[in-house]
Amino acid sequence: MSLKLMYITNCPDIAIIAEKAGVDRIFIDMEYIGKSTRQHGLDSVQNHHTVDDVKMIRSVLSRAELLVRVNPLHEAMADYYSSEDEINAVIDAGADIVMLPYFKTVGEVRKFVSCVKGRAKVNLLLETPEAVSHVDEICHIPGIDEIHIGINDLSLGYGKSFMFELLSDGTVERLCFKFRMAGISFGFGGISAIGSGMLPAEAILKEHYRLGSTMVILSRSFCNLSEIKDIATIQNKFKTGIRDIRSLEKEVAIHSNFFEENRKFVVRCVKEIIDNKRDFNS
Repeated sequence: MSLKLMYITNCPDIAIIAEKAGVDRIFIDMEYIGKSTRQHGLDSVQNHHTVDDVKMIRSVLSRAELLVRVNPLHEAMADYYSSEDEINAVIDAGADIVMLPYFKTVGEVRKFVSCVKGRAKVNLLLETPEAVSHVDEICHIPGIDEIHIGINDLSLGYGKSFMFELLSDGTVERLCFKFRMAGISFGFGGISAIGSGMLPAEAILKEHYRLGSTMVILSRSFCNLSEIKDIATIQNKFKTGIRDIRSLEKEVAIHSNFFEENRKFVVRCVKEIIDNKRDFNS
């Protein structure tokens, strides 16, 4: 089975291009509460999509699923609705999957599942050490369809200098094993275009197959819309980029002996990146 490829955009034209190229899920990102504080100083994407974006993207999709990341659980305040109101709004607007980010407790997960009420798939974004400490109990909560490991914030929570250290040190592998045992579909992190990335995208993709992952986010660098404005170029980036991913997937699925050597390569590569960062900062 091919990985479900997810791409974050609130632009209808880009969503149509991505869907036609083979992206499986368009990802609307409404999370903003607390995000700028915890990711201060990082070169990370901080979107502030809206319910109107959900409605607009829903209207142009014909095949791809629509995933919406809402805010962490919160009460109503002056400048935003309560979590329950927000969840109801995105489901009414057409979300197929609703993602809960930055949770820390079992109670938060139970409340989120209760708010969704089976009207959409539930996807948990596991990205705090506190949530990891409760993962065994979380995996047995009824109503969870998917879990995605958010290695950017999770690596910050563990004080790592490079997010893919969680892939090389066994953290991701241990979590994936728990998800498999619980029968929950899962994914982790994101990938850039094949042939790019400090840790090569092809090495990350092979780890997805080794660990039994079912989904991955196409990163900002896969097609950086802040740098590319020409529609024809964007269409070509998506077409060739997804073709290359699917081609490598077929190769990996046949030649499973890639996996152990690739795991060792990832460990070596991440160590070199961390050592280079340390040398640069010293």
